[in-house]
Amino acid sequence: MSVAIILILALTSLIPVNAKVDGAGKICDELSRRSLSTRPHSVSITDFGAVGDGRTLNTLAFQNAVFYLMSFADKGGAQLYVPPGRWLTGSFSLTNHLTLFLENGAVIVASQDPSHWEVVDPLPSYGRGLDLPGKRYKSLINANMLHDVVVTGDNGTIDGQGLVWWDRFTSHSLKYNRPHLIEFILSENVIVSNLTFLNAPAHTIHSIYSSHVYIHKILAHSSPESPYTIGIVPDSSDNVCIQNSTINVGYDAISLKSGWDEYGIAYSRPTENVHIRNVYLRGASGSSISFGSEMSGGISDVVVDNAFLHNSLTGIAFRTTKSRGGYIKEIDISNIDMSRIGTAIVANGSFGSHPDDKYDANALPLVSHIRLNKISGVNIGVAGKLVGIKESPFTSVALWNVSLSMNSGCSVSWQCSYVYGSSESVIPEPCPELKRDDDDDAYGRAAV
Repeated sequence: MSVAIILILALTSLIPVNAKVDGAGKICDELSRRSLSTRPHSVSITDFGAVGDGRTLNTLAFQNAVFYLMSFADKGGAQLYVPPGRWLTGSFSLTNHLTLFLENGAVIVASQDPSHWEVVDPLPSYGRGLDLPGKRYKSLINANMLHDVVVTGDNGTIDGQGLVWWDRFTSHSLKYNRPHLIEFILSENVIVSNLTFLNAPAHTIHSIYSSHVYIHKILAHSSPESPYTIGIVPDSSDNVCIQNSTINVGYDAISLKSGWDEYGIAYSRPTENVHIRNVYLRGASGSSISFGSEMSGGISDVVVDNAFLHNSLTGIAFRTTKSRGGYIKEIDISNIDMSRIGTAIVANGSFGSHPDDKYDANALPLVSHIRLNKISGVNIGVAGKLVGIKESPFTSVALWNVSLSMNSGCSVSWQCSYVYGSSESVIPEPCPELKRDDDDDAYGRAAV
């Protein structure tokens, strides 16, 4: 591929930071209309002594390359080109106005030696790590407080070699929390596209405290047995588009989050204005798509449409618990096909643990205005388990045009408590709590 084509493929003319996308359903359209432009400067990782033999450690080469390209940030930006080969590395960071481009046949391979991964403090909206208290290993590729960052390629690959991390997790031998493959922190105008991601130690793509994040045409894969591996995690982030992608992982394929208990409440940055469309999702021991359970900063204004969910423990899950605070509201999910799903729709008000004993027992979460339309499924175990919180019931849950073909031998299709809403044209027939048809906006069809 010529350098000119490579540069054109790197999308770098981005939406202004202060632009407000009008409605979650328009985000993908807005972000995908970014004009094509070129980076005026380009270097190859081989220019910095990197060796693509799969054995030579290239961390210093990546770090030096990025340091060199920092000087071009105010000159139109630059591209770091990774040619075919297997490029072993520990964690490294990106810089402003940078495109990291992986050629077809290029594989960035994560080192399995923990000493090659920097150790950093836990995220402020979590207060600790998810695997264990304390610090965490820095992600393989990092963007912290950056603007205009592109990670793309001609179907190059980033392989996290996660097996060693999964074994340490299951054997309780981790010293610090597992790293992710790519993490964007406090960053704006981000693109991830045209890449394959394999074997993430924990999350594949983690966007936190970030804005205008465009993820498209990616494949993320890890073993169905990989413990608590998650594909894409929009976390306390806004104006996010995820589209035209396939995600097959061990736990949740896409999981929206916004902080954990008192830490998420204090940080107070929601995940909002998210559009997810044209995706194929498998979350083997978790959900194809989940909301929470760490959602203390709030999750709202999310549109999911045209998705195929398969071979997952649950299809669509809303998770929270007492003392979590926050909210999940204004969620529109439509045109969903499911196959081989344990429970199609889950809303669980007693899911997850607390980070420590400093949480506010009176911080009750709000779950309201959830709309699911045109949902079909085959080989479904249970249609729905919707169990809210007695002190804060889930309200305005609306289902219509839902048709689920159940497994033979299924005795109970729906289980509901402390949840209120409405339904129309739902098969199998939903529980009484979802059959209301009054005009009260707190419970009925007016919310639709």
